[in-house]
This record gives sequence, structure tokens and C-alpha cells, in this order.
Amino acid sequence: MLGKVYLVGAGPGSVDLITVKGLRCIQEADVILYDRLVNKELLSYAKPEAELVFCGKLPNFHAMIQERINHFLVKYAKQGKIVTRLKGGDPFVFGRGAEEAEVLVDHGIPFEVVPGITSGIAAPAYAGIPVTHRELGSSFAIVTGHMREGKDDSIHWESLAKGIDTLAIYMGVGNLPYICEQLTKHGRPESTPVALIHWGTTDAQQTITGTLATIVEIAKTSEIQNPSMIIVGEVVRLREKIKWFEKTLIDSEEVKAKEMIV
Repeated sequence: MLGKVYLVGAGPGSVDLITVKGLRCIQEADVILYDRLVNKELLSYAKPEAELVFCGKLPNFHAMIQERINHFLVKYAKQGKIVTRLKGGDPFVFGRGAEEAEVLVDHGIPFEVVPGITSGIAAPAYAGIPVTHRELGSSFAIVTGHMREGKDDSIHWESLAKGIDTLAIYMGVGNLPYICEQLTKHGRPESTPVALIHWGTTDAQQTITGTLATIVEIAKTSEIQNPSMIIVGEVVRLREKIKWFEKTLIDSEEVKAKEMIV
């Protein structure tokens, strides 16, 4: 008897931001194949006897190549097991979830997709930046920043620069100079606000802001690394007014300090 595979989005980082169904898939799984950016605290909800398989990838280093992950999904499901494939964010947003779903279809394996909250929306929200706004941004695009200059770059920069109000760029810190260059080259004003949000939605969240003309140097000085979201657009201007998460962290630290004094 065949088992079943659940392709589950674990959310953007905070353990509280997984869906109810996603958490249930963790609790009921016989096997969990999880990625690097998944909050490890989520694994504590697994059954004691559940098998945990790390599939994480670092930039320029693959702990487990995609073909091997696909092999494991099929192998465990054919053993009649409930398999939860746990991915950071949403499985269909730069998560290769569709590739894995295709493999499961090819092998006749039953599966379900459990969407997750993606970092392109959640990280800016925690930084006080809405990706849409009636006056500042009526269009929004999710873009990969994982490209090499002059190679494998099929991104339509002119359309992004001129036709979309807000850009949420994933995995782009290493290519930030190239990204800023392409956007300004194709018509985006150098004065366009930009934010970089590191480890969004977690206690380690760090946000820096600048413009297309200044953000590269600011990011260098701040030593911002991946995982970070890059947000480009006028909506970034709202951060100073409505940022709330940092205040929550400060208030929490103040409460802890008072409790220690008492």
C-alpha cells in the first residue's frame, strides 16, 4: 500500500507562522525531509519515532542534491509511510515544490500541497513595510535574485523596473550590486527606496534601508548576509512610521530586565 507525501510550507522563520494544517502534517508524519531555513523548533512536534532527514542547501553547497531528495520521497511513500517534505516559506515559491510534485505524479504517489507564508510578504510586514498600498504600490512581484551577471539571467529587468511598483527579491544579497545596476539601467530612479531584511520574522531580524544608489554600500557596512529579503519600492518609506516588530522585541527585553531586577 502506498503512503502519501505532503509538500508543506513551514513559513518564513517564526515557529508561530506555520499553518494549522502544516503543523498537523508534521505531527502525523512517519518521515520528515526538512530544509535548512526551516525553524528547527517545528521538528519538536514530530512523533518520537519519526525519521528526520536533513535536505538543507547552503549557497554553493548542496547537502543533498534534488534528485536524491526526489528518490527519498518516492522510496518512503512506496514503503507506505506518511512523508512530510518541509520547506521554508511556501513550497511553490522558489522551493522546487512543483518539481517534486511532478516526480510524485510520474510515480503514481498520492500527495498534497500545503501552502506556507512566504518571506516576500512576511519579512517586510514584520519590518513595517506593506508590499501594497493604495497610494504607493498597486502591483507586486516576487523575483529571484539568484543569478549570475551575463549568464542564466532571463529576468525581464525593464518590465520590473518600469511596470511593477514593489519588488520582493529572494536570495539576492550576493548579487545586490548587479540588481541595483539593472534596475537603474532600465529606468528605475536611483532615489527608489530599498530595504534589506535579514532573518525576517525571527528574534534575529535586522533591517537596513537606503536607495538604489546607496544600499550596496550600506549593506557592505552592515555586513548583511543571506537569508535576507530585498524590497524595492516606495512602500519602503512607510517603515519608519509603522515598524512594530522591533518595538515588540524592545518591550519584551525591558519586561525581562524588570523581572530580573525584581
